[in-house]
Amino acid sequence: MTRGEVEALALALPATTKVVQWGGSDVFKVGGKVFAISGDDSVSFKVTEIGFVALTETGVGRQAPYCAKGQWIAVDIATVPDTDLQSWIATAHSLIAAKLTRKLRAELGL
Repeated sequence: MTRGEVEALALALPATTKVVQWGGSDVFKVGGKVFAISGDDSVSFKVTEIGFVALTETGVGRQAPYCAKGQWIAVDIATVPDTDLQSWIATAHSLIAAKLTRKLRAELGL
């Protein structure tokens, strides 16, 4: 998967916005909260505690720089199957959207 394909995948999720920040990274947000960050070679995203342990212990992913305390994973986009990356990004979106207020979720149609 390419950086452009990651962008298309993330932007296809409901109420997603994109900003470029932190040195040129594509930052994807739902309700103003970050759920994925894409660079040239890798993508970082929010995971569950179990997902964090599973992905780091198997070597598929690593702790995302500056975000590891919040169960964020970084993976090299060239080395993971597209279907897995699609699923992980969709899950990250869902995890962050679930933490939004009920009012904001309603406003965003979530």
